[in-house]
Amino acid sequence: MLENEKAWRSEAEIRSGLLDIWRVMQECVRNGMNHEGILPGGLKVRRRAAPAARALRTEGIGPANAMEWVTLYAMAVNEENASGGRVVTAPTNGAAGIIPAVLHYYLNFIPGADDDGIVRFMLTAGAIGMLFKENASISGAEVGCQGEVGSACSMAAAAWPSPRRNPGAGRERSRDRIEHNLGLTCDPVGGLVQIPCIERNAWPRQGRHRARMALRGDGRHHVSLDKAIKTMKETGADMKVKYKETSRGGLAVNVIEC
Repeated sequence: MLENEKAWRSEAEIRSGLLDIWRVMQECVRNGMNHEGILPGGLKVRRRAAPAARALRTEGIGPANAMEWVTLYAMAVNEENASGGRVVTAPTNGAAGIIPAVLHYYLNFIPGADDDGIVRFMLTAGAIGMLFKENASISGAEVGCQGEVGSACSMAAAAWPSPRRNPGAGRERSRDRIEHNLGLTCDPVGGLVQIPCIERNAWPRQGRHRARMALRGDGRHHVSLDKAIKTMKETGADMKVKYKETSRGGLAVNVIEC
């Protein structure tokens, strides 16, 4: 992926650009963890990231509450997105919390985490994202939320730092995440990226867990990443339109908008 990008710009420029994206992600998490109140749009959804952050700060950061922090990071980003704040589409606005959440976990919980790891993570995630975009879709309107949150989970899982002894683990982790997100519908209540979108982004903890499991495997599996992406595209094509970002099916018609 790095060699591909170097056809357009220098390695220094690539690194600088990726770290700038990372700074925006960090800013977004900070903003989400410090803003309170009601999200706009009429559903009266209350921001939960800030109060949760206050509670977790009293406990500190450690293994016992690691997954709570990951959930918090993701919710903070998506509350910012739902309020019109600045986010990084990774790969979309509706799934913008997953990559930043897993990257914050890497930075805050993994010994030796550094900018080099951040750059490698983003390059790998970007490569997987391109596979989904070019061979299927990352659009909720086209294939449902499997194309947004499903793709984001796959990107994060594949990018998780992997020992050289298992170079194929990234594709295995990515395949696993989309395989178990196949058929995920896009049914936002009121057409807003609030319910169920914000909580749905708390799924990165699954990506991190499956990444660890894949690292312990031998790389053998029955379903390839390419086949899983092809299946996602076919599933999206078969999915009824009302389950694809139209707010005419699923939760969108079964939750009272008040």
